[in-house]
Amino acid sequence: MHVVIVESPAKAKTINKYLGKDFTVLASYGHIRDLPAKDGSVRPDEDFAMDWTVEGKAERHIKDIAAAVKSADTVYLATDPDREGEAISWHVLEVLRNRKALKDKTVKRVTFNAITKGAVLDAIANPRDLDQELIEAYLARRALDYLVGFTLSPVLWRKLPGSRSAGRVQSVALRLICERESEIERFKAQEYWTVDVALKTKDDAPFSGRLTHLDGKKLDKFDLGNEASAMAAKAAIEAAQFTVAKVERKEARRHPAPPFTTSTLQQEASRKLHFSAKQTMQIAQRLYEGVDIGGETVGLITYMRTDGVQMAPEAIQSARGYIGREFGDAYLPNSPRLYKTKAKNAQEAHEAIRPTEIMRHPSTVSRTLDRDQFRLYELIWKRTVASQMESAVLDQVAVDMTDAAGKTTLRANGSVVKFDGFLKLYREDRDDSDEDENSRLLPPLWEGDPVKRGPVKAEQHFTQPPPRYTEASLVKRMEELGIGRPSTYASILSVLQDRDYVKLDQRRFVPEDRGRIVTAFLESFFNRYVQYNFTADLENQLDDISGGRANWKDVLRQFWQDFHQAVDGTSGLRVSEVLDALDRDLGPHLFPEREDGHDPRKCPACEAGRLSLKLGKFGAFIGCSNYPECRFTRQLSDSATGGGEKDEEAGVAEGPKLLGQDPATGLDVTLRKGPYGVYVQLGEPEGKTKPKRASLPKGMEPADVTLEKALALLSLPREVGKHPETGETILAGIGRFGPYLKHGDAYKSLGRDDDVLEIGLNRAVVVLAEAKAGRKAGAPAKTLGEHPDGGPVTLHDGRYGPYVQHGSVRATIPRDADKDAYTLDEAVPLLAAKAAKDAASGKKPAKKAAPKKAAAAKAPAEKKTTAAKKAPAKKAATSKTASASKSKKTAAGG
Repeated sequence: MHVVIVESPAKAKTINKYLGKDFTVLASYGHIRDLPAKDGSVRPDEDFAMDWTVEGKAERHIKDIAAAVKSADTVYLATDPDREGEAISWHVLEVLRNRKALKDKTVKRVTFNAITKGAVLDAIANPRDLDQELIEAYLARRALDYLVGFTLSPVLWRKLPGSRSAGRVQSVALRLICERESEIERFKAQEYWTVDVALKTKDDAPFSGRLTHLDGKKLDKFDLGNEASAMAAKAAIEAAQFTVAKVERKEARRHPAPPFTTSTLQQEASRKLHFSAKQTMQIAQRLYEGVDIGGETVGLITYMRTDGVQMAPEAIQSARGYIGREFGDAYLPNSPRLYKTKAKNAQEAHEAIRPTEIMRHPSTVSRTLDRDQFRLYELIWKRTVASQMESAVLDQVAVDMTDAAGKTTLRANGSVVKFDGFLKLYREDRDDSDEDENSRLLPPLWEGDPVKRGPVKAEQHFTQPPPRYTEASLVKRMEELGIGRPSTYASILSVLQDRDYVKLDQRRFVPEDRGRIVTAFLESFFNRYVQYNFTADLENQLDDISGGRANWKDVLRQFWQDFHQAVDGTSGLRVSEVLDALDRDLGPHLFPEREDGHDPRKCPACEAGRLSLKLGKFGAFIGCSNYPECRFTRQLSDSATGGGEKDEEAGVAEGPKLLGQDPATGLDVTLRKGPYGVYVQLGEPEGKTKPKRASLPKGMEPADVTLEKALALLSLPREVGKHPETGETILAGIGRFGPYLKHGDAYKSLGRDDDVLEIGLNRAVVVLAEAKAGRKAGAPAKTLGEHPDGGPVTLHDGRYGPYVQHGSVRATIPRDADKDAYTLDEAVPLLAAKAAKDAASGKKPAKKAAPKKAAAAKAPAEKKTTAAKKAPAKKAATSKTASASKSKKTAAGG
């Protein structure tokens, strides 16, 4: 009897089918232990002693593993073949030893780069011992992240009220985003002009040229810097006749890109498929662990956390064989292509990400994959095959045409794909954005040929600031600098957003003011620890530990000695010093120059005071130097910094803001801030009569509320129209749980894409019809897979958000989780925790509501007002406790 331990149930299910009846495969469900989220879990004064605790949800899995191990002869630790996988195996081994479950047992470590039958059986036949150097590299990384989080975060909380925690690598990534934003703010657009000419050959074949030389001088980009100079150049061209002076032809070769690494896969999936880094890794994990194909579970790709670009010889030969058969010998290079990574600190411990079987064409598995899985697999498959194809060959032509005096020169460029090579199968995204080469093909031109001039067009341009980072470009930049590792990129980007340090706007990172303040603080007082070369050098040292070239505790001692002194150096730091430093660094951002030339720091209220950055109980804000005589304040640009809505910008920080008068009643319409957010109000209280009020719907900013919008909100619920089938009125309103539609006794919540003030009858009928069809069908939105205990695990859209279900157990998925990318591995422990909670409280399993009851559900704000009044206080207390607990945990983040 043999026990095999892996991380996930999906991986266990796949491997179990490859091994015989003498093997039992169990999952640890990821890491089973972690450092407790409290001070003292890592103790530098005790030679970096570390305390570990078994996570509550992991206890049941450990008991199952320990029970199985007791009756086994051999234990195989088969977790992933990287540093994290080695650490999981080490944790499992340590826990089993502590529980004395390994007496007289043989323990072996096995790894495989692909979950295929051949790879798994080969690994079982060739076990090894645990890699102590990889384990020590993990311990060093975990200790570093903990020490930075639990030492630096309290400094932030004391010196920067309202800020959250700081991490070792995330802080450096945040600095990249903030520095790019500062570049954009400092950028001054510069005007320049270009002059293009429509031309024809002597045979009337059209093409175009651009002015490159004027008065015998080569034009630089800004030489035509205004309209006057551009018009003068245009006039010179219109007064001249042109002849072909020089024709240059050259052949260029474009080579295929190497197969994917973790970072290049994240970048290309972001550009081509619009996947986030987290989503890409979740889908790749599923492809790696296996999908059902013809009744057999098969791993479709190799391990997806790698910085290596090399492929196994058999994979290369398989790709070459496919290319020769499908495309012909012309597309097959004489010898295999061999790649070597250019990334800093690359470990190249594993192969590139490739299909486990090249002959498994995407079309053959399309029916067994969902849309996103298919798209990612197709991307990986095409990139892998294309990497072994022949280079593309392009003919490039450049033609110079001059006037009779040789003082004015026009240039025409063109190219054509002479041989498409790998482009026949795959183009990198940067190539897709290029103009098609064939569309730029020039007609035949020879030296001495006259050309006919057509219309001349002078066009104005302005230089553009550097673009904000996308997930793809930020990952690429971090990789170039040697910051982080393949397995960390997705979590780094997620943490920055979770902490409200950055937001994604049109798929580009924009730093929130909270993030900029934290970055400015760290640069001012902990500059060394957010330097790119320092962070990259620390990554090199961690690699040296994993390679046996450095002692892990020596690395920790060296880091802690300097870091601890830096933290101690801030103990006497006064808040006024912090404010002065932040005000100086963030001044250009907080107080940009005004076009009218007025002082941007002049207080608009008293006109005598100076505006500067202030710190309050709930975070940073802008205040007047004449306080308390002048109480003018202004929130920073993001709501997260101050812990409230963008009400300061709307003018409701100190009291109501008058929007105007209601034409019908003549009463004042005001914008106000209450304990539950910003709302609009009609009139004032009269005795016991309360004025009419309406909350702002989610997504509507206070600064955008006009009198017209306020009156529309106060008029809710509004009549959308008569339902064409029933004749009953459809109403649109805002209830306790947000915007909704009401049709008879049926209510339907509106999604974020529907505006309660704008939705029309046709759209309302569609929304109600979709809701009715969903209730009748009662079908799950998605089946995630088979539960380890049997039965399907399904994902549903519920009234209060998405939830997963197994049997009668239902569990709401976390708010920050991506519903479309939610996996079975995430759902199983969530369901287990919910089942345990229900059992402990004596709660009966949820039963499916009858259709009539579902149809008769009431809108949130219609009834039970007494209960609704009591609920917020309890909810707020719970939320506060949960928030405090969460802040402790995030302090240790790397």
